[in-house]
Amino acid sequence: MRCNRCGNEDDRYFFNDHGVWYCRKCVGFGRLNVGEMVNVIPCKKKKLECDYKLKYPLTEMQTIVIKRIMKYLHEKKDVLVYAACGAGKTELTMEAIKEYLQHGKKVCFAISRRQVVLEIKDRMQKAFPMLHVIAVCEGFTDIVDGDLIVCTMHQLYRYQGWFDLLVMDEVDAFPYRDNEVLERIANNACIGQKLMLTATPSKEMLNKVEKHQWEMVELFKRPHGFPLIEPKVYCMPVYFQFIKMLDFIHQCKKENVQSLIFIPTILMANRLYRILHIFLSCMIFTSKTVNKEEVIQNFHDKKYDFLITTTILERGITIKGIYVLILCADHPVFQEASLIQMIGRVGRNIDMPTGKGVFLCKHKTEDIQRCILAIQKMNQDM
Repeated sequence: MRCNRCGNEDDRYFFNDHGVWYCRKCVGFGRLNVGEMVNVIPCKKKKLECDYKLKYPLTEMQTIVIKRIMKYLHEKKDVLVYAACGAGKTELTMEAIKEYLQHGKKVCFAISRRQVVLEIKDRMQKAFPMLHVIAVCEGFTDIVDGDLIVCTMHQLYRYQGWFDLLVMDEVDAFPYRDNEVLERIANNACIGQKLMLTATPSKEMLNKVEKHQWEMVELFKRPHGFPLIEPKVYCMPVYFQFIKMLDFIHQCKKENVQSLIFIPTILMANRLYRILHIFLSCMIFTSKTVNKEEVIQNFHDKKYDFLITTTILERGITIKGIYVLILCADHPVFQEASLIQMIGRVGRNIDMPTGKGVFLCKHKTEDIQRCILAIQKMNQDM
């Protein structure tokens, strides 16, 4: 038996329902019986006259990287873009998007998290004002086709055999990473080339590059030319970490700079918020937050001095001029990739290219050490 959606052939993941077998491995996307074909939405393609407009001109390094990306795509090769946080990964994709659309090809920009889908959709709409850019994610599934589709990885199940170019951001992140079902669904959706973006490639990704299954281009220099922020690490008992955190918040307030306070668990975030919001201007943001868009917009509008958040905000969000502190940075939830992403929120804006990043921990873990070494290497290779 074989599932036509996720490719599953493991008997343990099939169930017999009154004589009819179906796949349980991808049943979350709807039941699909063995032998049944995926119900595919008709794909409409047309040539689109379009070009993109950027707030800031591309740097010389970005232009060089884009030429290399286009060279590999013209050779029908999949491309992995390994770029530092804030190096302008989204901007690196726009030339490819423009060219494919101009040739009547279908393009999708897929990303793991719903919140980032909405932000990327807005950025793409501003860059391509002549296009109808749509977001397809939880709460936005009434319209599923447009000139340019921006969606979560999960929503790719709707588009089997659609995309000539599939841009995939945060391919190293949950839930896409090491998820066989989502990888299969992405492969089914893409009939052309994949353009994959990451700031923290896994060993498996680098192995594919070494085996020439993918081509890779690198960009570690941010548009403003300043180096990545290297965090300061303070080792101390948890009680003193809270005191140090309060001093950090006070310093941010004194410098009139907003900050993100990363906490390892939702429970800890809730407890901290209940205490701090009484006398400080802050808000909590976790996967349980109901009004996510409103909280982020209010933060953009500077209605809060800082956000108490979990790793849900380690990627995608760009706030002009923020500092970052990670409490209990030695917690197992904070792995090398997430630490790099969180500290990567600092110094992204051309008007404020520097900033502060602080790791508070009881001891310096291997993940913390690897994070610092990775940032130092990227700064050396700028």
